[in-house]
Amino acid sequence: MTRLVDTLKTPIIVALALIFLLLIVGEMLSPGFASPTQIMRLLIVAALLGIVAAGQNLVILGGREGIDLSVGGVVSLSAIIAGNLMNGQDAGIPLAILGCVATGALIGLINGVGVTLMRIPPLVMTLGMLGVLQGLLVVIRQGIPSGRAAPGLSQFVTQPFLLGLPGIIWLWVLIGLFLAFLLSRTVYGHRIYAIGSNEQAARMAGVPVAAIRISLFALSGVFAAIAGICLIGYSGSSFANVGEQYMLPSIIAVVFGGTSLAGGKGGYTGTMAGAMMLTVLQGILTTVNIDESGRQMIFGATLLLLMLFYGRGKAMRA
Repeated sequence: MTRLVDTLKTPIIVALALIFLLLIVGEMLSPGFASPTQIMRLLIVAALLGIVAAGQNLVILGGREGIDLSVGGVVSLSAIIAGNLMNGQDAGIPLAILGCVATGALIGLINGVGVTLMRIPPLVMTLGMLGVLQGLLVVIRQGIPSGRAAPGLSQFVTQPFLLGLPGIIWLWVLIGLFLAFLLSRTVYGHRIYAIGSNEQAARMAGVPVAAIRISLFALSGVFAAIAGICLIGYSGSSFANVGEQYMLPSIIAVVFGGTSLAGGKGGYTGTMAGAMMLTVLQGILTTVNIDESGRQMIFGATLLLLMLFYGRGKAMRA
């Protein structure tokens, strides 16, 4: 019985149960909310959030109170870069992917170097980077929509690709499988957990702590850039601040998925469920006509509650 209770308390079970309950509530508030077509739309939006949260998950697992607040800026910048490099042409997709991934990796690398070698706290470093990116976006585009998604990218994100599911869903699944393998079956993954659990012990055991932590921030930038590419495929065009909506939810999805903010405990499977749960919640809030500021307040309060109950890893760890 104790084992059954512990199983039912695991983050992924809790998240799946909440998703089911939220779908029921949404259907009661707005008939058709839980229809297959609407659920497919929710899955696409959840995939965008889940891809951003993938990099956030790695940074948080690495410990030292690591959180990447710059992901929203990277998403926005990548969406604009992708839109301008593609400019509505399928031939520009490879260059857009290469340019965005390289840009995201560079921004993440700068964050990692600042945190690791210059000893700047992650919150301060990534918040400063977010400010730089926001200022850069305003200077470049001045709030005007920029660039157009290529038809091939839009079809990949929004249209059935395989077994009736859009390509972005399969991309999200592949990312989930990749991270599950990386974290559980590779030396690199084991080292991430080692430095997140006890950085000093890991360093004494010969783990290259600095290199791994820098690589985690670089990967966070890469995943945020991939999300930015997919986002412009979903929306068709991009505003300067289009990625800001992913900063808080990406952290909440990770924490709700059972990853400790102290690092060293957790995984990405729970984060995927957390991303879906947050997406369904956002859909309900939109249905009842709560504006963006109200949703941000609710997400912020949710993050505070999660940190209060199990955000530091004393319970509900994956």
